[in-house]
Amino acid sequence: MTKQLAARFLVVTAGLALLSSTAIFAEQITVRYAAGLLHGFLVLRSQDGGLLADGDVYQVARGDRVTNHSVFHFKDGSLHEETVVFSQRHNFQLISDRLIQKGPSFPHPMDVSITKASGQIMVHYTDNDGKEKTVNDRLTLPLDVANGLPLTLLLNIKPATAKTTVSMVATTPKTRLVKLVITPSGEESFVVGNSKHTATHYVIKVDIGGVAGAVAPIVGKQPPDTHVWILADEAPVFVKMEGPLYVGGPIWRIELASPTWPQASADSKAKSNHGN
Repeated sequence: MTKQLAARFLVVTAGLALLSSTAIFAEQITVRYAAGLLHGFLVLRSQDGGLLADGDVYQVARGDRVTNHSVFHFKDGSLHEETVVFSQRHNFQLISDRLIQKGPSFPHPMDVSITKASGQIMVHYTDNDGKEKTVNDRLTLPLDVANGLPLTLLLNIKPATAKTTVSMVATTPKTRLVKLVITPSGEESFVVGNSKHTATHYVIKVDIGGVAGAVAPIVGKQPPDTHVWILADEAPVFVKMEGPLYVGGPIWRIELASPTWPQASADSKAKSNHGN
């Protein structure tokens, strides 16, 4: 099986890592903007702009516990679905994460579940021979483990922060810990209608670490960077993301979607306004 790394709505990359003692005591991201009720629409496109999938993201908060669910339905019948549960009392902390990828768009279908408190990790996957296999493992997970959380964290990172580092569970299918290094890469302008806005461009790099990290670029195993644009004003919001959704996969783009209305509905509204 090829190496695989599950990640949210996100972000899915891969690599090998050495588990260091410093990772257990990593710093968490402070809650600046509490997550709440949300339902948005997304599109997934290829780099040339071709539509690959339509998506939804919805989120509910009950007390300090938040559940975020995102799903992409591909034109070829494939499915990318992730449900992450986290707490937001002072700092963000993962409770559980489940990622499902299946269908023609994903060479190796998989179902990955992570439970933070117990450190239990289950990876159900299909290998190169088409055989289904399951790996059950247990790790002592650091407080900053961020599977399914990068976009939520980016909304809470101050744009002036030079570098933010969090941990992530990688499945290869053997479970390992890697680091995600998040750095701002300047500001870029975009337009909505006649209004001009500015987004902070972030680069997310996978730091494999140790001997494996030193060798990875040489043998071609270093995962590509993921790029995320956040509108950083009084109410930060996700604008778009570019990166792979699976190991060795193409660079895809996730953007916000605008609803379209059937022509009949538009005509009915126009007639109603004309009558008034």
